[in-house]
Formats: sequence, C-alpha cells, structure tokens
Amino acid sequence: MTDHVIKADASLEDAARAPSDALDGTAHLLAPGPARPYLDLVQPLIEGLGFQLLRIRMTGDDGKMVLQIMAENDDFGLTIEQCESISHAVSDMLDVENPIAGAYALEVSSPGVARPLTRAVDFERWVGYEAKLGLKQAIEGQRRFRGLVEGFADGEARLRVKLDGYDDPQILGFALDNIAEARLVPDETELKASLRAAKGK
Repeated sequence: MTDHVIKADASLEDAARAPSDALDGTAHLLAPGPARPYLDLVQPLIEGLGFQLLRIRMTGDDGKMVLQIMAENDDFGLTIEQCESISHAVSDMLDVENPIAGAYALEVSSPGVARPLTRAVDFERWVGYEAKLGLKQAIEGQRRFRGLVEGFADGEARLRVKLDGYDDPQILGFALDNIAEARLVPDETELKASLRAAKGK
C-alpha cells in the first residue's frame, strides 16, 4: 500500500517561462543516487500530464522507502489538485511496473523559494537570482560557490561570484556533470510572503 503526502509550497512566479529542454546530461541532478532507476519511468509520465519534473529523490531504508517527486506547472508551482493528480498517476504506474520492492511512501510537492536548479533551462530562467551550488570536483580547492545566476552557455551554468583578489565579481562557468547540487537562495521578501501565505491557509 502506497502512502501519499501532498505538499504545495509557495513558488516564485515573476520570471519568463522558457521552453522545455530535453534530458541533457542532468540525470544526476534530476534523480540523484538511488532515485536514478525511476527517472525514465517518472519523467515521461509527469510531462505527459503537462508538467515539468524538477527532481525525484529516494530516501529511507528497506523498512520504509520514500519516493519524493518535485514538479511544476507553467506558473512555477503546483496546486493541491495538481499534486493529487500527479500522485495518483505515478502511484498507478508504479503499481503496474512494480519497480520498488517493499513498502514505500510517495510524496509530491511543488518547489519552494529555495528551488533546485536541475536543468540547463533553470539557469536561463532564473538569471539575476542568487544561487548556491556544490561541486563534485573542487575548482582550485573550492567546492561551494554562491552568486547571481548568469545563464547557461557552451554547456556550462554561469554564476557571477565574488572572488578574492578581484575588485569586481567574476562570471564562472560550471559543467553540469560536475555540479552535485544547485539551488536558489531564498529571497527574504519572497520567504516572508511565502510564510504569510502559509499562515493564511
């Protein structure tokens, strides 16, 4: 029996929508670690429903696994009804395919203000927003960077960061396959608005 947890977090809605991109070497960001085997099952289903998959995660142990799905609609979030629609569709598919041995819970959510950046299009869409990312392989001894998103070009995510020895911030490029995790840094104004909206529900 699958447990369902429906979450609808506040989302950022003031950036232009960019065209959907194909899976472009970002599988490790879309489905890190043990979630990878389920990406090819879940992503086409989510997109077939008219949404975009941002990330899936598998957590827990053999006693109780949790499959977490984060997706968005054209307004960069999901309604409760849309979360429920995705949850039921994925649950039905998993019941048929039966790829997960043992008991598991299914959680569906929309991204919050600290949304993950998992695709090339995310770095194009959120230009000007502050982000932080961690690398698999360090660059000159540094694995973590924080700065303003500057887009995506030549196969690299661009970030404008402050570096020691430079008066002005520098634009650095990071290969997607070297990024372990990237996410937006919550804007204080957005975060307060999100908290007010949650209290008003």
